[in-house]
Amino acid sequence: MNILKTLIDLFLHVDKNLASIISTYGVLTYGILFLVIFMETGFVVTPFLPGDSLLFAAGALSSLGSFNIWFLYGLMLLAAIGGDTANYWIGHVLGPKVFEKNKLFKKEYLEEAEKFYAKHGGKAIVLARFVPIVRTFAPFVAGVSKMHYGNFIVYNAVGGTLWVSLFLFGGLLFGNIPFVKHNFEFVIVIIVLISLVPIVSELIKKKRKTS
Repeated sequence: MNILKTLIDLFLHVDKNLASIISTYGVLTYGILFLVIFMETGFVVTPFLPGDSLLFAAGALSSLGSFNIWFLYGLMLLAAIGGDTANYWIGHVLGPKVFEKNKLFKKEYLEEAEKFYAKHGGKAIVLARFVPIVRTFAPFVAGVSKMHYGNFIVYNAVGGTLWVSLFLFGGLLFGNIPFVKHNFEFVIVIIVLISLVPIVSELIKKKRKTS
């Protein structure tokens, strides 16, 4: 039970415990980071895992020589894009059955999702990357609504690249500034709020058109 509790704490707070994880596991930390990012983007049941904060923290530690930034960058891209791809296919295969058998998932939700992705598919996938929780569900819904995979993988790659680049290199450049280090959670909130601007802008435009 103690081992299980330790592992759960490791995954849930990997961004805060990253320095100690490196000292304990060494090069295996690359694998842990890959697994967390892949799971955070790849499974609808694990949206609580750290994403933005983990990438930012890893970038900050890269500036201290704890990671090879380019190897880490490639690995995180693979995890982010691979996670969304897995999530898409899970939704594609299991999604319709979930909507048919589970009363919590109403059929009209699927129909609305299909309309939404038909109109905003690519943009939605890219923007969702920057919204915690939403980025975990977006590829699943895209799969459920049968969004064309060729289109999905392009936007998946674009969104994943932008997301990983922003937070990983943001941490590399700014993570060790004293103010940032001492106000880490506050900085992450600011970054997330800024990332919501395009979505809010789209909602305002849509509301103006319908009014």
